[in-house]
Amino acid sequence: MDLIFEKTIAEIEDFVRQQPEDLLLQICRLLKDRICHYDWVGFYILKNGELVLGPYAGKPTAHTHIPVGKGVCGQVAEKKKTIVVQDVSQENNYISCSIDVQSEIVVPVLKNAALVAELDIDSRSPAPFRPDDTLFLEKICFLLSRHF
Repeated sequence: MDLIFEKTIAEIEDFVRQQPEDLLLQICRLLKDRICHYDWVGFYILKNGELVLGPYAGKPTAHTHIPVGKGVCGQVAEKKKTIVVQDVSQENNYISCSIDVQSEIVVPVLKNAALVAELDIDSRSPAPFRPDDTLFLEKICFLLSRHF
């Protein structure tokens, strides 16, 4: 794994141990500031059968509630598996948050095999996500699963 990812994981492990009230927001800000191709970072929390926008770092979005199955986030909620979209213009079931977004990765947060939240990252870069991004973000979501 990339050195910047390893350093960031160590910081997030410290955040999780300290359990601050704004843990998810701190993680959003850290990821957006630290990783150059993470332009919007946010959490959607599963509540009453739909995804509800939680803490995020980046431009405001109108997509505060997403039904399970709709868009990339909704598909991740349905499948409970990470989805990487390197070119959002090629995605049939894509919900556009901004015309600047070119790619997206969404990672589920699972607790006892049930989806409780997901980490959504948008990028203005074309095809920036590598297998290391997936491993890195899945590790973060695993660490956070105890928070829910």
